[in-house]
Amino acid sequence: MNIPTNLKYAESNEWAKVEGNLVTVGISDFAQDQLSDIVYAEIIVAEGDSVNKGDTIATIESVKAAADVYAPVSGTVVALNETLSNSPEILNSDPYAAAWIIKVEMTDATELDALMDAPAYEEHCASQH
Repeated sequence: MNIPTNLKYAESNEWAKVEGNLVTVGISDFAQDQLSDIVYAEIIVAEGDSVNKGDTIATIESVKAAADVYAPVSGTVVALNETLSNSPEILNSDPYAAAWIIKVEMTDATELDALMDAPAYEEHCASQH
């Protein structure tokens, strides 16, 4: 299982790449593995929308399950990955790069404190089996 050390992780299996006030959000390798073959992805927020930590930002469907994707931080949506609607399978093949979901301009950096680092997330994943 791939758990990059430069990211933060939510208990609901989203990752957050923090670059100053900009946070790129996606789903973890563990999440895509649990879902199996992803066949559909819909981002349900728009550029300019305000999101609160915990808000649903996307829906993903696989051959065996459907899952919501949640915002790991609050802020303003500044970019969407339009590629996902036509190529949802990249969530399986490249969850940490090509398959980012949204980018958020974060409004409260203290929310990052609630996210896990890679070793803590690895333990969290192990406890989910």
